[in-house]
Amino acid sequence: MSIPFKVHWAGIAEDDLKNIILYIAEDSPTYARNIFERIKETASSLTHFPERGRIVPELHDQGIFLYRELISAPWRIVYRVSDKKGYVLSVIDSRQNVEDILLKRLVK
Repeated sequence: MSIPFKVHWAGIAEDDLKNIILYIAEDSPTYARNIFERIKETASSLTHFPERGRIVPELHDQGIFLYRELISAPWRIVYRVSDKKGYVLSVIDSRQNVEDILLKRLVK
């Protein structure tokens, strides 16, 4: 049996999730809690299947292949795998201009 990967959340990804939950909680605290648990559970699945997400298409088009994503509709959980660890880097609403957000955050 393989050793599980560890999943770490970058500060900006934690902020993304917090802002999503706070926004939803204004209308429905119960729904916000459900969304929180769904996103965290999706990200936690990386512990056993770190390569399961697809390469982020908008970055792939730019020749950048390091970043993958999992979908918890309508949110995209962007992460990177390195040294037996998964790093959650962003949680983005897919209805936004994802390419601009990712290029600004991940390409420096």
